[in-house]
Amino acid sequence: MVSDTLKSPASDNLDPSYKFSILIPTWNNLEYLKLCIKSIRENSSYKHQFILHINDGSDGTLDWVKAQSDIEYSHSDTNVGVCTGLNRCSLLSCTDYILYMNDDMYVCPGWDQVISDEIQSIGHNDFFISSTCIESQTDSNCVIEKDYGRNIGSFNEANLLSGYDALSMNDWSGATWTPNIVHKSWWKAVGGYSEEFSPGMYSDPDFSMKLWVHGMRLFIGLGKSKVYHFGSTSVKRVIKNPGYRKFLSKWKMTSGTFIRYYLRRGFKFSGVLPEPVIPHWIKAKNYYKRFAYSVFNSNAIL
Repeated sequence: MVSDTLKSPASDNLDPSYKFSILIPTWNNLEYLKLCIKSIRENSSYKHQFILHINDGSDGTLDWVKAQSDIEYSHSDTNVGVCTGLNRCSLLSCTDYILYMNDDMYVCPGWDQVISDEIQSIGHNDFFISSTCIESQTDSNCVIEKDYGRNIGSFNEANLLSGYDALSMNDWSGATWTPNIVHKSWWKAVGGYSEEFSPGMYSDPDFSMKLWVHGMRLFIGLGKSKVYHFGSTSVKRVIKNPGYRKFLSKWKMTSGTFIRYYLRRGFKFSGVLPEPVIPHWIKAKNYYKRFAYSVFNSNAIL
């Protein structure tokens, strides 16, 4: 059983002009976190509420955050993972919109203006929006590949700031990845992130699936809202949960089936998603995988 202590500072002076509540779970990743916060402070069009969940924080993160007058936080003495951390710090949200961001991201200028304009254009709250990541290497058609540094030591901020705007990407279908934003009413309706996926593998498609089940059909990746991503710096240190099997067991399909046939992730955005048409061989494949897991449990090759 995980022992953790939550600490939430008083929020007497929250700025009513805050646009989004930005949730950032972090685990002893101080230098990346500082860069992330710096980029949001300097490159945003609006003021936002910073809310962190600090896992452990013994690397100096907790002390640094305590010294920041514009950051709220929750804290656990051990690493409780992304899902639990997000749910804890989301309780401090004071805006209508909850935006989840990784601590190893650097936002490009105007990233939030693009999101705000899209929300205004939609005109209702039934949406799930992702920004577009720029990464030094990728195999995803939802991500822009451009190397501005593979770690904080090699990061070329000046080149990124002078070149990001020329990187072209259409709006794409299938929002799941961070940074992502949803109206607080939807966050509450689905219960935030599912803690059975702790510390977090496959919690992103699970969250999108929960939105789908509750009726969400507008999943948008915004090509002009750009964020540089160094790439899962904390994930490389954590003991991973069997998220693939958990998703399969919970939803009776693989995450790949959901992403490809429901969300159509990576396809050019064309509006509200239709009901999926699943090929028979995909249904058979999902049935086999569920059967193999039920028979062989953790020894199944899924």
